[in-house]
Amino acid sequence: MQLERAGAQPLRADALPQPAVSVVIPVFNEAASIPRLHTRLHRVLQQLGRSFEVVYVDDGSTDRSLEELLVIQGWDPAVKVVTLARNAGQHAAVLAGFAHARGAVVVTLDADLQNPPEEIPRLLAEIDAGHDAVGTRREGRHDPFLRRAISAVVSRLASLAVGVPMTDCGSMLRAYRRPVVDEILRLAERALFIPALGAWLARRPTEISIGHEARVAGRSRYSPLRFMQLGFDLMTGFSLVPIQLVSLAGIGVALLGIAFGAFLLVRRLVLGPESEGLFTLFAILFVFVGILIFAVGLVGEYVGRIYAEVRRRPSYVVRAVYPADPEEPCASS
Repeated sequence: MQLERAGAQPLRADALPQPAVSVVIPVFNEAASIPRLHTRLHRVLQQLGRSFEVVYVDDGSTDRSLEELLVIQGWDPAVKVVTLARNAGQHAAVLAGFAHARGAVVVTLDADLQNPPEEIPRLLAEIDAGHDAVGTRREGRHDPFLRRAISAVVSRLASLAVGVPMTDCGSMLRAYRRPVVDEILRLAERALFIPALGAWLARRPTEISIGHEARVAGRSRYSPLRFMQLGFDLMTGFSLVPIQLVSLAGIGVALLGIAFGAFLLVRRLVLGPESEGLFTLFAILFVFVGILIFAVGLVGEYVGRIYAEVRRRPSYVVRAVYPADPEEPCASS
């Protein structure tokens, strides 16, 4: 598919050491939407009156996404393309984009065009007003009910874990000042959830409503299982509350067990031996065993994340950068 740029001139690239705005876009199998995305994006950026750059991160795409990006990079000097050696996931790809972005303000944007790039000036206006992180909440979402319901639960978990109101943590159209981006890169956590981490690091975060559009092509890569994984990332990555709740639940269950044992002892002394309550005891036992298994799994989740951090294995590996820059990092954790 050829780049849609009818009647448009290549984006201007100012020769400033640091662009005013960097737009970081993770891409995974979005070949059908890339030309339309860049056509709309460059119109917005041209009207900003600021220096800018666009950093596309190809997250191990298996379609023609990389070819489409290289076509754009070949004629547009404001574009940088970072290719990862394998599919590392959306948030790791954004982290790779942060490592290669130089802007004083960094905007993140999905490649599927569900978040309109025309909303970027509104985010920058909030940055200009003094906020250091600007989140967004999608109005009139074009997503199935189940997806919206799961997203609402994950957003609620994010808000509780971070301690900052987050209505829609699934929206990747966000803006960050450079100090927040630098702190995210410095932390470089293995289980990374950038919107929550950015809100946690920001001193003056805010959130605005934006429009939401149907996907141009393809389908979402976020399944219910992936949302569940994000929920675990949030709760175990930002808070010890889950393990503390399990500890409290264990104490409560132990007290209930003691009380129930005392009740059965008194009942046996008063009424004598009986077998009618056998199945009730089994049901109660299954509940306790279920709580125990969940507690062990939760402890294992924390231990697994500690192990991942201790190994310091990179969450992404950069295969190439276009145009090549020998000073750019090759990998990050």
